[in-house]
Amino acid sequence: MKYDIFRASTVAVYVAMVTIPSATAQDRQDWPSDLTIGTASQGGTLYSYGAGVGAVVAEELGLIVNAEITGGPVQNVTLVQTGEHDIGLVTMGPMYEAWTGVSELAPGLEHRDVRALFPMYTSAFHAVALASHGVTGVSDLDGHRVSVGPAGGTPGTYWPRMFEALGIAPSVSFTSGADAADQLKDGLIDGYFFAAGLPVSSFSQLSAEADVTIFGFTPEEQEQLLAEFPSVAPFTIPANTYPDQSEALASLAMWNFAVVNASMPENLAYEITKLVLGDNARMLQIHAAARETLTENWVNNSFLPFHPGAVRYLEEQGINVPAELRG
Repeated sequence: MKYDIFRASTVAVYVAMVTIPSATAQDRQDWPSDLTIGTASQGGTLYSYGAGVGAVVAEELGLIVNAEITGGPVQNVTLVQTGEHDIGLVTMGPMYEAWTGVSELAPGLEHRDVRALFPMYTSAFHAVALASHGVTGVSDLDGHRVSVGPAGGTPGTYWPRMFEALGIAPSVSFTSGADAADQLKDGLIDGYFFAAGLPVSSFSQLSAEADVTIFGFTPEEQEQLLAEFPSVAPFTIPANTYPDQSEALASLAMWNFAVVNASMPENLAYEITKLVLGDNARMLQIHAAARETLTENWVNNSFLPFHPGAVRYLEEQGINVPAELRG
């Protein structure tokens, strides 16, 4: 069954032909000629990361790879489940909700055809405001205009829930990361709340172009939200992650994984996993958040079965994948 209303916009197409692909012609006979990767909005880490992974896969495997703008992980999970996309970049909170049939996008549909491919990085929850507004924390924006990224993305899903848990009620709008940054500079919103791998490109750009304050949570807020949301973990944003951010920030984080449909050919899933996890130096050329794209971080998935191709790669690295996590 196709969910055409979930289709996204293609933003990049990478085409590369290699003379000696890493898989033999016989191995590749059931491969598709092209792949689609669901990312998120421009200005966020998922978008940059996904486009970069697409370029690597295209160059090394000789496939056409389309990196598409989407609403983010909530949408990506469903696009993979229904076969609209081949690869989805997701955070594990929305993934678990979709797995158990409580996705806001497709309620009642248990996304049991989705498989984990490789760990990506943690998404850190933090926010930015113009320094002239005197904002130093989340509660300062109670009743003010804020953006939380696109609807269906991790921040767009979880920030409104967090506001409610903290007992504050800002006026929330949903837009892309790049648009939110422009709206903040133009005074159309008072705060831009996001969650992504560090550093968030739109936050870095804002820090370079304007006098801004970047902030996380107070210890009390962090403790309260940890009790309310078991899918997040305590996290510290290191000092100097952004220009003029001299102190570390208390935050919360959620792991991101790349996922695929269970029907992806095993050797294709294996080759993609090997490309990504086998050369971290190359991944770091895509985005600094890839410092966490490491084989050992497979343990940060506790419920979603890995695709057999990913299991094959992990086992080659000496990892014993539990039976319940084998797809």
